[in-house]
Amino acid sequence: QLRVAAGERLPLRQDQLEINGHAFEVRVYAEMPERDFLPATGKLRYLKTPPESTHVRVDTGVAQGDEVSVHYDPMIAKLIVWDSDRRSALRRMRSALAAYRIVGVHTNLEFLATLCALPALADGQIDTGFIHTHQSALFPERGPLPDEVLALAALYELLQESGLANRLRLASADPGSPWGISDGWRMNQDNFHNLFFRHGEHAVEVVAHYRSSGYQLDLPGGNWHVSGEIASDGDLLADIDGRRLRAAVIKHDRELTILQRGRAWLLTLYDPRLDAMEGEESAGGLIAPMPGTVVAVRVAPGDHVRRGDPLMLVEAMKMEHSICAPFDGEVREICFAVGDQVEEGSELLLLEPAE
Repeated sequence: QLRVAAGERLPLRQDQLEINGHAFEVRVYAEMPERDFLPATGKLRYLKTPPESTHVRVDTGVAQGDEVSVHYDPMIAKLIVWDSDRRSALRRMRSALAAYRIVGVHTNLEFLATLCALPALADGQIDTGFIHTHQSALFPERGPLPDEVLALAALYELLQESGLANRLRLASADPGSPWGISDGWRMNQDNFHNLFFRHGEHAVEVVAHYRSSGYQLDLPGGNWHVSGEIASDGDLLADIDGRRLRAAVIKHDRELTILQRGRAWLLTLYDPRLDAMEGEESAGGLIAPMPGTVVAVRVAPGDHVRRGDPLMLVEAMKMEHSICAPFDGEVREICFAVGDQVEEGSELLLLEPAE
């Protein structure tokens, strides 16, 4: 654009252009499609783009470690594919989306992959009501966490613990000490280790029994034998009941993100003993759905409100989000004033349910 504005000519004239094959472009955004496409923020803790070629191109201005903030448009990249015809180009796009990996911020990658798999899109049956028409296919009900994903998470954690124990043992003054072996040994008992994961609101316990050829995992759906290793590129190479699987597992603090087959699952390791000691959030607390600025406070302490009444307005990324009363009640406390910056998850106000 700058070169054209400076008077330079384009390399080709309009009458020299010809159609050759088919192309698609998708825009990878930091957003939450399941929450009406609310913008998301966060740090790109892990970023791996599809390999570029004559068929695949990635236009982006971010790198791993960058922050997606509230001050700019949350677009991460434009992903463009080209092939000989429409269906081939769509297959190319699905493959590229499956290879795109982002951890640290919510994205629309899974939504785009689901969208590109719809027959109606392949057939070109598109109008402005496309998302509404295909709502159930684009936003399917979430089932329980697959045992396969739990097995991958448990195996990764066990391999990490074993590797750390071996490094500490070899660096110690007594490498032969049995106290440096991480195999769950118990006198006159089966060697086992308990792992506790959270996925959303659900808590799951996995019991890992140590075996000479790997581990036997007690999972919600049954017992599986697993073994594997962490490859040089960081991916997990797993054998689950004889099936070979490869997955990317990204760990940050106690969070594990499992990236496999174009899907991403977020699990959190936790200790139920510590969990029981921590106080729960107030049931009447209303939290910020995204980082932003408070632009309006429509109530005051002592006000009585009805379910659905607007209480506060938060603005971020040129979008406004109204915080409404989830039930009838009385406003107990306002935690922020107009002009204040809030982080995602901040408690905005306290609402006491009506008796």
